[in-house]
Amino acid sequence: MLTQNTLDTLRQLKLTGMCDALEQQRAQPETHDLALLIDREVLHRENRRLEGLLKAARLRVPACVEDIDYRHPRGLERSRMAGLANCDWIRQSLNLCITGPTGCGKTWLACAVGNQACRQGLSVRYLRVPRLFEQLRIAHGDGSYARLMNQLLKTDLLILDDWSM
Repeated sequence: MLTQNTLDTLRQLKLTGMCDALEQQRAQPETHDLALLIDREVLHRENRRLEGLLKAARLRVPACVEDIDYRHPRGLERSRMAGLANCDWIRQSLNLCITGPTGCGKTWLACAVGNQACRQGLSVRYLRVPRLFEQLRIAHGDGSYARLMNQLLKTDLLILDDWSM
């Protein structure tokens, strides 16, 4: 009975990760560990935050910096990519411009960096430049320009792709 009341309270507090862990502990009576419950709640919240950041980012491809193939002769250096992957340059408000011929993987690489930024808790937004111009034109017309600009300015990493239009 006490456990059911506890489960109800955890649900009311929206501690769903902890609630799931407690239900699993009930199935295994030899395991009763508060630290485990707390760790599960923290992990659950981190995962939900990451899911939200990735959804809001709207990355074009699901790329990860760990999947970069350095054997391909693109001029990518492991040390430089490790520096980009720590995302300090984003926190310092620096810019990154990825250039190269069509089909060399610029979009994939940008999305990998964006994914890494999301995993570090930073907000990311991927936009194709023609779509951005369209959104700005529409926002100018319907009076939502200031709101759109605020959204873009609050984004930690703004990925602008397909400049060739």
